[in-house]
Amino acid sequence: MAFPSLPTRTNGSAPKLPADVRQIVIIGANGAGKTRFTRAFAKELGPRAFGLSALNALYSRGQAPTTPTNPTDAATPSIDTLYADVARHGVLPSAEQTTQLDRLLGLLMHDEMLNLITYKVQHATDPSAALPATRLDKVIELWREIFPDNKILIESGKFLFTRGVDPEGYSALKLSAGEKAIIYYLGCVLYAPENGVLFIDSPEIFLHPSITSSLWNRLEQLRPDCTFVYTTHDLEFASTRTEATIIWVRDFDPQAMAWDYDLLPPQSGLNEELYMTIMGSRKPVLFIEGDGVHSIDAKLYPLVFKDYTVKSLGSCNRVIEATRTFNDLNAFHHLDSYGIVDRDRRDAQEVDYLRRKKVMVPDVAEIENILMLEEVVRAVAAYYRKNEDHVFQRVRKAVLGMFRADLRAQALQHTRHRVKRLVEYRIDGRFTNINMLEQHMADLPKELNPRGIYEKLCREFTGYSNAGDYQSVLRVYNQKSMLPGSNVAGLCGLSGKDDYLKAIIAILREDGDAAARIRRAIMACFGIATTEGPTGRDGSPGRPGAANSSSLKS
Repeated sequence: MAFPSLPTRTNGSAPKLPADVRQIVIIGANGAGKTRFTRAFAKELGPRAFGLSALNALYSRGQAPTTPTNPTDAATPSIDTLYADVARHGVLPSAEQTTQLDRLLGLLMHDEMLNLITYKVQHATDPSAALPATRLDKVIELWREIFPDNKILIESGKFLFTRGVDPEGYSALKLSAGEKAIIYYLGCVLYAPENGVLFIDSPEIFLHPSITSSLWNRLEQLRPDCTFVYTTHDLEFASTRTEATIIWVRDFDPQAMAWDYDLLPPQSGLNEELYMTIMGSRKPVLFIEGDGVHSIDAKLYPLVFKDYTVKSLGSCNRVIEATRTFNDLNAFHHLDSYGIVDRDRRDAQEVDYLRRKKVMVPDVAEIENILMLEEVVRAVAAYYRKNEDHVFQRVRKAVLGMFRADLRAQALQHTRHRVKRLVEYRIDGRFTNINMLEQHMADLPKELNPRGIYEKLCREFTGYSNAGDYQSVLRVYNQKSMLPGSNVAGLCGLSGKDDYLKAIIAILREDGDAAARIRRAIMACFGIATTEGPTGRDGSPGRPGAANSSSLKS
């Protein structure tokens, strides 16, 4: 099934899609011109295009509007045009004050009646004639697949629905918005023209995430002759279209009626959901650790690095790999990409390596320690009208005391990390036979010298403790009980560590003087210069290699 050329690009080209494409996903930032791009694409296809919009179907009443609310223009075939073709013969009521869903149900019932009449005529001359299946039969069958405990009944030419063991039927008016959307999609896909191209606007709307992917998988399976074109903001759904051609619409030139867009290249190890997260924004990207919902990273960093799209990836290894891969493909997307990982027990050599790969590493051991930075503690204390000098000195004394008690245990943990890394480096070589490997590893125990590393670290850590070097302690001290153990929350007038974090988030959102202090302290922890003034100008970090500007530096 050949496709016409896609809409014109701003450079004058108009690429073609492969003839065998069956899934297309159109994505882009708000205002990039996705809807107009989709309309232009549908217009080129003529009667092969078929528009679906659950939002329009459920809530727009009357005839199909002259200004389209679905992703195609008004001339594109849809349930409205099919209904109008039948209604003009007077066999269906006027479309006035009905929704597109009402019209779909009317078409299904009309087809059912025609099929029954045809069967009766055939049966009169051929008693062995069987009653053929109809679109309505298929809708009922699919409905039972999706909702095994529910049924659709036809009574006096009307649709009735039952749920569970309750025999009492109710009309389509009492269905939930999600149930109505499913009925609409089931019927529309069956009415789409043969070898058609279905343009689906926001295929996830009204649907629970647990059902969205499986529903569209089933509908695509139902119509293998058709191509499904999804215009969506739901990146999770878009990533489930694993065989899709992705069209990224970046911008629109209304004077030239041309778009800046591109087709997604091979992923090269970067998953599609991640790609589309970035493409849905005009901002450069910052990859971080954490789960994106509950982690401190996900709550804190978007408020600090406000000029970036912040994407949580879970583990530090995923952050490092995504930053590397995305920067390797910079020629395609033209967006800067950075990562942030906790320092943990990395030594200076490891930190330097990561920073050269655009993965930022803070000058503290982990994300919790950022909340304990001197200027952050002082800013929160001052915000709650506490004596910041008194609060910080109490916190400092408590943290140094905890570190002194944990000093040897911390030195041992750092030693284990360094020994592990040294072993990995030594065995990560190329050997042509086992003898070479054995010879290479023979002197490893002496070379590792774990006791020497441990004693050196103990001396280093003791020096920090004796000097009261609070900042150096934060750099090496991995201890998640530091927040409650220091009583920083109580000293600031808050009830606990969760309230302390919430207070920092609230201050950053408020974006006043205290937010400026916190933001500057955190950026300085990453070695970033900022010109943010005392009232919190913009929250943007400093450019690599230059102070007082607006992008990231490690």
